[in-house]
Amino acid sequence: MSKQFDNVSVVAKANVYFDGAVTSRTVLFADGSKKTLGIMMPGEYEFGTDSKEIMEIQSGELRVLLPGETEWKEIVGEGEFTVPANSKFKLEVRKVTDYICSYLP
Repeated sequence: MSKQFDNVSVVAKANVYFDGAVTSRTVLFADGSKKTLGIMMPGEYEFGTDSKEIMEIQSGELRVLLPGETEWKEIVGEGEFTVPANSKFKLEVRKVTDYICSYLP
């Protein structure tokens, strides 16, 4: 699932969460859309969303508990999940995880 993004701008300042255990960089596209490219270290995290998000896992191992769900979804290697706007989701990251997060209007 290796990806390359051409003709973009990258915000140099890192987004740093959970004392550095989760980091990302923001990528801005000509059409006004944005993505973040990041790494999550093993640990347990809860994130909130403002907009709808699509999380594309490039590599790693984690479990995700999405809003309104009672069962955790497991991803080993590559995978994807969508999180609704204005919600929270939980992650249990078991191995270093490389991800792309797309923010949708």
